[in-house]
Amino acid sequence: CEKLNQSGSLYRNFLKWGEFRRKATNVKHAHGPFHHRAPSKIMQRAIRGMIPHKTFKGRCALDRLECFDGVPPKYARRKLKIVPRAQKINCLKPHRPYCTLGDLSTKAGWKYKDLIERL
Repeated sequence: CEKLNQSGSLYRNFLKWGEFRRKATNVKHAHGPFHHRAPSKIMQRAIRGMIPHKTFKGRCALDRLECFDGVPPKYARRKLKIVPRAQKINCLKPHRPYCTLGDLSTKAGWKYKDLIERL
């Protein structure tokens, strides 16, 4: 998930994430909301916001969802699939700024970018 492109500059997206990070509960912080820094968890939460996760159908869909940081060994030997509608060249104009989710996570405090790149 760390190589996903996100529209908008890194500075703008970090400000948006900072606004989200300021949201907290007044009573007991262990009850959430939780502000994950790993790209896989950020992606998982974004997808959760797009589906009806409180229904049985949505819960089953979330259970089938797998998000990883890097490529796990069981998928390393498989052929990669390319989704043409999701490519940057089809979604963004060439002059528009964008950032990767890995860069945003690193700026937010994720410490494992170097480790994932080495693997």
